[in-house]
Amino acid sequence: MKDGNSRLKDKERKSRLSLFLTKSGSHENVSPNKKTNTASSNVSPEEALRWRDSFEDLLKHSEGVETFSQFLKTEFSEENLEFWLACEEYKTYDSQTKLLSMAKYIYTLFIASDAPKEVNIDYNTKMSIQKNLEQPTKSCFEAAQMKVYSLMKKDSYPRFLLSDIYLHLTRRKGPGATMFRRRSRSCVFNERGEPTSEPSPW
Repeated sequence: MKDGNSRLKDKERKSRLSLFLTKSGSHENVSPNKKTNTASSNVSPEEALRWRDSFEDLLKHSEGVETFSQFLKTEFSEENLEFWLACEEYKTYDSQTKLLSMAKYIYTLFIASDAPKEVNIDYNTKMSIQKNLEQPTKSCFEAAQMKVYSLMKKDSYPRFLLSDIYLHLTRRKGPGATMFRRRSRSCVFNERGEPTSEPSPW
């Protein structure tokens, strides 16, 4: 039997997935410089700055996930995050009937050659998933999920941290303007995300 924390985590995963599969369109026409309306408008600069610590930390926060999704839409790659979230939900199911239904749904939406939100995975990984569809296990999508996760972490995440969408939340200036960097532990940020002392010299 699952404990309270496990049930809460499962609920959070499912709510995040439902949010993005409901909101997401098929590559919305979003310009990188266009301001987007997200629930992240209430995120404090301090919280947004913590997302720089690691990609893992970013994905632990629902506002971070939504903001990252908005950025991915500007690069026409939001399907990567949606696939990762779908796999996270998939792993919470215990019923074989639900696993089978969800596995076919994920395959049709993200894996199949004519999938509307096909993710970029290699042929062997795709074939392995296809073979396991009749009797899927919780690890059915694990290899594909890890590949997509690695792609987002190494490719998309660094660009996200330099994007206007993210910098706006930290209340920094965008690309092309003078920016400060935290170079010393003596540089403390106040409630508005502004430094209360000058950073160390370059």
